[in-house]
Amino acid sequence: MVMKASMKSLAAAGVLACLSPLVGAEAINVPAPDFTLESRSGENLRLEDHRGEVVMLNFWASWCGPCRQEMPLMDELYSQYKDLGFTILAVNVDENREEAHRFLDKVPVNYPVLYDPESSVSELYEVQAMPTTVMIDRDGKARYLHYGYQPGYEDDYEQQIRELVRE
Repeated sequence: MVMKASMKSLAAAGVLACLSPLVGAEAINVPAPDFTLESRSGENLRLEDHRGEVVMLNFWASWCGPCRQEMPLMDELYSQYKDLGFTILAVNVDENREEAHRFLDKVPVNYPVLYDPESSVSELYEVQAMPTTVMIDRDGKARYLHYGYQPGYEDDYEQQIRELVRE
């Protein structure tokens, strides 16, 4: 695990929330801490391996109602933009992986799902709400931070994805 101090910068960037043109999003520009987690496919995935791509890092849980609404919409964004250098890494924070599997049986997605049962990466990113989404640019900088989900956030996500894939 790397750069806990940079997330303190991310948390401090919360003062930018009132400056952001997007409701529910904070504009930030700090290094995204690297991590490695096991994926649903059984392989370990490392954030740093996605350098050069735009990454939507999404923290979610099986008990999270808004996650149930958001994830199919994220899957549509993934399908639409994956060929342009965009990916989603969905980090599940359930202690019991079977709960996540039951959720994904009902809400299937095509993007990578990672498991953080000890919440070590969630702590690294100082996750305060479910879901929490961090948009990371091609250079590995966290650029936007979203807490929670409400209908319409997917429009903000799409706007940010378009901006970041064009850079």
